[in-house]
Amino acid sequence: MMNENIFTRNEKLAQKVIKGLNSRNMSGYYASSAEEAKKMALDLIPEGSTVTMGGGMSVHEIGLVDALKKGNYNFLDRDQAEDKRAAMLAAYDADFFLSSCNAITEDGVLINIDGNSNRVSAIAQGPKKVLFIVGMNKVCSDVDGAMKRARNVAAPINAQRFGLDTPCAKTGSCMNCKSPDTICCQFLVTRFSRHADRIHVILVNDSLGF
Repeated sequence: MMNENIFTRNEKLAQKVIKGLNSRNMSGYYASSAEEAKKMALDLIPEGSTVTMGGGMSVHEIGLVDALKKGNYNFLDRDQAEDKRAAMLAAYDADFFLSSCNAITEDGVLINIDGNSNRVSAIAQGPKKVLFIVGMNKVCSDVDGAMKRARNVAAPINAQRFGLDTPCAKTGSCMNCKSPDTICCQFLVTRFSRHADRIHVILVNDSLGF
């Protein structure tokens, strides 16, 4: 069970992040638990919607993927697709693209790093709406801190998880490599959404993803 003081701190900090998101033409929400976050996400996604995602452990951890597969949704599962490239391309015309982020600043800037870059490209343009599921463990004070988190926490863990032969997989921190296996190919800083009601971020009072 989360310490009450940490719970309260996260709740207050989330409101600051949401204010920052709103100022950037993005919609922010706060969920006190993973279960609440799942319900909130399903309320945002109309039945019958075409939904897909890039990599996103947080989306799985709150049970959203299982709920979509069991519900009345057209869930495009690239992991089960015979033609993964076709599945990735289909994401650009989806009603909802699901993702987490590697880090988010207290004033609402989203930081994402990608290897194949299908995830960051879909975040930037294509799907009608993008829905982020973000644990409060991803919140950083500023862009510099968020970038450091993405490179020195998220990237090494993901490199290890995928069994990649990168320096960070061995050392646990970014070596600014040019390894053929590097997953730090594209860096996306989302500081504003030109299209209102496109980007939605659910902040979850939990430690999710990496």
